[in-house]
Amino acid sequence: MQVIVSVRHGHIADATQNELREKAEKLHHFFDRLTAITVTVDLHKETGGKMKVEIVALAEHKHEFVGHGEDADLNVAYHGAADKVKQQMKHHKERLQDHRRDPSHNDTGGK
Repeated sequence: MQVIVSVRHGHIADATQNELREKAEKLHHFFDRLTAITVTVDLHKETGGKMKVEIVALAEHKHEFVGHGEDADLNVAYHGAADKVKQQMKHHKERLQDHRRDPSHNDTGGK
C-alpha cells in the first residue's frame, strides 16, 4: 500500500510528515483492500489560520473514500478527516456483508 503526504502553500517538518504517514497506514486496519492513501495538508493563509487536511483512500474496484478536516491544530484536523474516512469504510464494509445475506435475493418469486 502506498501512502503519500503532500503539503500545499507551505512546508511542515519531516518528522510531522512521517507521523502523518504512520497514522494514515493505520487506516489499512479498517479496510484491508486499500491500495493507496493520499494525505494533503493545505496551509493557505486565507482560511483564517486553520489548516485543512484531506485524506483520499483508494481501494480495489475503484472505490474511493474521502474525508476533510479543518482546524488550527494539525492533529485535530487530521483526526477529523480520518474519522470521516473510517466511517465511510465501515459503511462500505457493512454494505458488502449485508448484500450477501440479503434475504430478498433468495426469494422464490411467489411460489
